[in-house]
Amino acid sequence: MRVDGREIPVTGSLLPPLTRRTSDIIRVVLAALGVGVVVVGSVITRPEWLALERSVSNIIGFLNPAQSNLVYLCYGVAILILPFVILIELVWRRQWKLMAGYAAAGLVAGLLLSITGTGLSAPQWHLQVPDRLDTFLSQFLDDPRWIAGAAAVLTVSSPWLPTRVRRFMWFLLLAFAPIHLVVSTVVPARAMFGLAVGWLVGAVIVLAVGTPALEVPLDAAVRLLAGRGRTVTAFTVLRPAGPGPLVLAAAVDGAERELIVDLYGKNQRSHSALRQLWRRLTFRSSETPSPYGSMHRAVEHRGLLALAVRDAGVAAHEPIAVSGLARGWSLYAHSVPHGRPLAESGAEILPAVWAALGTLREHQIAHGDLRPSEIRVRDGAVLFGGFASAEYGASDTQLQSDIAQLLVTTTSLFGREPAVRTAIEALGEQAVLDASRRLTKFALPPGMRRSVPDWSDRLGEARSEVRKQTGQDRIEAEQITRFSRNQIIQLVLLVGLVYVAYPFISAVPTFFTQLRTANWWWALLGLGISSLTYVGAAVALWACASRGISLWGLIVMQIANTFAATTTPARIGGLALSVRYLQKGGLGAVRATAAVALQQAVQVLTHITLLLFFSVAAGTSADLSHFVPDATVLYLIAGVGVGIIGTFTFVPKLRGWLNDSVRPQLQEVLGELVALARDPKRSVLIVLGCGAITLGQAGALWASVQAFGGGTTFITVTIVTMIGGTLASAAPTPGGVGAVEAALIGGLAAFGLPAEVAVPAVLLYRVLTCWLPVFCGWPIMRGLSAQNKI
Repeated sequence: MRVDGREIPVTGSLLPPLTRRTSDIIRVVLAALGVGVVVVGSVITRPEWLALERSVSNIIGFLNPAQSNLVYLCYGVAILILPFVILIELVWRRQWKLMAGYAAAGLVAGLLLSITGTGLSAPQWHLQVPDRLDTFLSQFLDDPRWIAGAAAVLTVSSPWLPTRVRRFMWFLLLAFAPIHLVVSTVVPARAMFGLAVGWLVGAVIVLAVGTPALEVPLDAAVRLLAGRGRTVTAFTVLRPAGPGPLVLAAAVDGAERELIVDLYGKNQRSHSALRQLWRRLTFRSSETPSPYGSMHRAVEHRGLLALAVRDAGVAAHEPIAVSGLARGWSLYAHSVPHGRPLAESGAEILPAVWAALGTLREHQIAHGDLRPSEIRVRDGAVLFGGFASAEYGASDTQLQSDIAQLLVTTTSLFGREPAVRTAIEALGEQAVLDASRRLTKFALPPGMRRSVPDWSDRLGEARSEVRKQTGQDRIEAEQITRFSRNQIIQLVLLVGLVYVAYPFISAVPTFFTQLRTANWWWALLGLGISSLTYVGAAVALWACASRGISLWGLIVMQIANTFAATTTPARIGGLALSVRYLQKGGLGAVRATAAVALQQAVQVLTHITLLLFFSVAAGTSADLSHFVPDATVLYLIAGVGVGIIGTFTFVPKLRGWLNDSVRPQLQEVLGELVALARDPKRSVLIVLGCGAITLGQAGALWASVQAFGGGTTFITVTIVTMIGGTLASAAPTPGGVGAVEAALIGGLAAFGLPAEVAVPAVLLYRVLTCWLPVFCGWPIMRGLSAQNKI
């Protein structure tokens, strides 16, 4: 690079990789969304758009036919010559390298819109002058290929065009739709599609080729530093531009001998804006500082914080210059950080580290990014660098975040015991305890997570050591994000509930008509019997957990469990909620999982035993074809099962997962079953509880059948409930909605119950055993979550 007659060598690549060109990536994403919107509008809602366009055209189409033709003629001429004007502008400005991109954009856009089901369709443009000039121009104005080519070449050329010229050309091209409405015509859908495709093609080419914003104004940086008394002799790229700035080492003539120059371009501004937007949407307001109006303001803030920290006596470098450069770039130059990295020091430096953080706290300064590389040691004093995330006049939240970050950093470098002990001695037990609530994944900056090896392990070590040294049983994590994990799960479950309830809601009018003939005393009896299932499930789980949990709490949890189980396929939500409740009650993760698995295993054994018993007791033949799948389905299920077994056998990762995760839990369950056989009282409680679940469901269905006139025995209903419920449990729909009703109605019909009794009886049974508990379970689950019991 030659600046003012001097040759200044530059070592390293100044260009960011394609994946880091944030501004260009955003342009591609928006263009792709534009194509999607046009496609959806053309294919799905085109009739509504036509009606709207005709209405708008009738309102604003005030021109008579002669005036409309004149406007159409003038605009058509402008669109026809637009690509040629862009080409002349590029030639005039000698943008020879851009010619390839210009040609590629026009050709690709035209070819994409020439593809048909039978191959490529050539343009049918008649260039001879016809009798009506507006008819001649309409060939180009309404042809999607010409519009796409014009949009593509304008997108590619825009970054190199002057601002006023670029804005005028885009205004001219985007006036395509309003002009059609003014002249009382409907906007051609194919031309709008061409406009969107052309923008997308141009955006992709711009991403690949680059823009002037990628050209780093190093010559301006050299002149700026020369004005500060530092003559640059060479540049070396230390870190290419990406999420952060382009970092260069500048060799200079002077006392410093070397400076660090951080350069921020438009891509960093776009990335910063997206990051700020994401944080404001997902993090609480106390966690997000005020957004910067521009990248220059952010760089300026960093320089001012460096001055403030220098005045406090703990700055690792001196700010040299902050300035805006050409093409939207900003510069922040500072001296090389003093001292050696913290990682090269021993544990004896820990008191000085926490004393330096105390100095920042006294000046109400939060650093915000205390990764190991930003902490240095010079002559026994600890200094800080960085300051890109620092805040002056910091809140208590930001100051606590600094303590949590430094706990992780010092734990990673010096071990958890000395790191936590020194922090407590320097800042006090309560300050460290409050800050330890922020030892969570989302509370740590992404850059710090990348810089600390095995950061999740260090996080857990620091949290457990704080708990140990402060004598706390547990440390409640601070909620950093706007929505906690439990809140997101509850939202998903609520959406699932709406989805699964829709078929039932559509049948509500007919069902209410049939309810007029029901005997409500039998319905109340069914509700009472169904409530026994929750008591039975709670007793069984209480015994499986070795009776270490409150029985009443388990009964209440079973109602919330109904909501979680109904709104998730295969009732996995209910199982997860049970495990979570037992863990919150004091059981370990493996022990809680084993207790729930033991209950499910005994439930299956009890279910099968009762099914065999009642089948023998029925002593009657019935058409059970509703329950038995076709042979093809059975073969398919068997083939899928064999394939799954083979996959888990031959894939090393899956085989390892079976050995490391599943096998210990199976051994735990088998051990519990053996211990259960040696404890008769506990065995009886679990078996009775599991039996109450099955018999309670059968009793509720029998009472529902009696409410509409009866016609079958309790034994028959029990068989239908067990067989139909078992088959329907494999349904992929949450709560088995649709499958349960079909299986039960078909089963009752197989035993001779009329449809006019079976259908309303099954619907009433589902109301009593599913939907009423679901709507009661939602507020109960929220209450348990608020009490931190799940």
